[in-house]
Amino acid sequence: MSVQTENLETAAEHPALAADMVTKPFGRDRTIGIAIGVILFVAAIALPFVTKSFFVFQVTMVLIYAIAILGLNLLTGFNGQFSLGHAAFYAIGAYTAAILMDKAEISYVWTLPVAGIVCFAFGFVFGLPALRLEGIYLALATFALSVATPQILKLSPLEHWTGGVQGIVIMKPDAPFGLPLNQDQWLYFFTLIVTVLLFWLAHNLLKSRTGRAMMAIRDNPIASRSMGINNSIYKALTFGLSASYTGIAGALGAIVVQFVAPDSFTVILSIALLVGLVVGGVGWIPGAFFGGLFVLFVPNIAEQFSKGLSGAFYGIILMGLMFLMPAGVAGFIAMLRRKVLRHEG
Repeated sequence: MSVQTENLETAAEHPALAADMVTKPFGRDRTIGIAIGVILFVAAIALPFVTKSFFVFQVTMVLIYAIAILGLNLLTGFNGQFSLGHAAFYAIGAYTAAILMDKAEISYVWTLPVAGIVCFAFGFVFGLPALRLEGIYLALATFALSVATPQILKLSPLEHWTGGVQGIVIMKPDAPFGLPLNQDQWLYFFTLIVTVLLFWLAHNLLKSRTGRAMMAIRDNPIASRSMGINNSIYKALTFGLSASYTGIAGALGAIVVQFVAPDSFTVILSIALLVGLVVGGVGWIPGAFFGGLFVLFVPNIAEQFSKGLSGAFYGIILMGLMFLMPAGVAGFIAMLRRKVLRHEG
């Protein structure tokens, strides 16, 4: 058995290793990757012109969830910090966009960087005291944040800004420059551009010195500290960056859905993002897209079996996927590559 095959066999059973092995090029993989990339690009451009508006809306939401899951992946998959509170940052980003558009009449385009900055500040501030917590204790603290956020948004002193229980309704923007696109098509392309940009930035970040420091802290905090890495600063910054990605996703979600309300951002959303992360593959950037597909479509599929037992069917589907792909889609792909290498060897 070759060294590559042995490595992939181990990777298929461990999420972090699986993600690393999937991203490493083996021979002809680069050519195959380029071909797949071209096909996906053509399909992404053609999709809104050959499908119905509702499906375009659904795919747009998949991209938004993928951005949010990527934000969680930066924190959990690449830095080793566990969070059950990202629904709070999604809500902050959504309300930032909604308030700016509704109260200040600011263009939806500019709400995204503002939401990113606001959520980065919240994430960094929350991440500093959370440095004392690790593992399940950090998960509990972030869980508390997720539970408290919807209740805070309903408080009377904030009702003028947040709309209280009723929330805020915003208008869906038209395509600029007279482009021959309807609102759903334009928001799809707008979201696609933002998604590509954020994923490209995340890819480059993880290839940089900062990204290597983040992963070193995940792999061995003591060793990273001995190499001169300031663990506290990097962990707080990663928390802020993760919150920023999720906040931008929340802002996009508010613009696309045209509505924000406190009960849309419960702890259930935090759990859904975590499930999407695990299904896609922890520590694998493209896994966020598979996670987004799962978060949006699987609950709908479960509901088609039985509306009264949709939760049960959702659980069965999730358990089945975990049995078939214990390391997520990343591990499944690593397993397929292992079989190909064995066949070629």
